[in-house]
Amino acid sequence: MNDETVLVYSSEHGSMCHKCKQPKTQCICKKQKIAPIFDGVVRVSYETKGRKGKGVTIIKGIPLGADELKCFAKQLKISCGSGGTLKDGIVEIQGDQRVSLIPILQQQGWMVKRSGG
Repeated sequence: MNDETVLVYSSEHGSMCHKCKQPKTQCICKKQKIAPIFDGVVRVSYETKGRKGKGVTIIKGIPLGADELKCFAKQLKISCGSGGTLKDGIVEIQGDQRVSLIPILQQQGWMVKRSGG
């Protein structure tokens, strides 16, 4: 077999992971996610760039694991009464919610900075 050849499907196991070469149901790549490095500061900013003028509040640097961050992001969305998402460890809340989010984040004991104006 050529070194550049990668098995993508097996009739015995189904789809295969191209990184660890295991069946997707037994993939170990997803389990080895590395936690992002934090500097100890949670930054809250507001952006409209790339969203057709619609603004979102961006929260970066929350020192939680992936599952905990997902639950915490859901709590933040509920407390603001708006929608949002979690992308690559960054929480996005629809609208300008900086004023209401900063005290919530400070109650968690984190150092919070307002960034970007």
